[in-house]
Amino acid sequence: MGSFSIWHWLIVLAIVLVIFGTKKLRNIGSDVGGAVKNFKDAMKEGDQSQIDSTRTGQTIDGEVKEKTKS
Repeated sequence: MGSFSIWHWLIVLAIVLVIFGTKKLRNIGSDVGGAVKNFKDAMKEGDQSQIDSTRTGQTIDGEVKEKTKS
């Protein structure tokens, strides 16, 4: 009763295929893959922009006029 056998998983897979069809499942798979690829590219782009901003040597000077406790 705790874990499912291979037959349970095959029946679930067959039901999913009947409900959604192979074309829709293929489209969902490609959409998820594209989203993961875009996320990875955005993460690399963010890391690169962070590296570029530290290399420019820009310093922001500021002065604290009043310090309050929140």
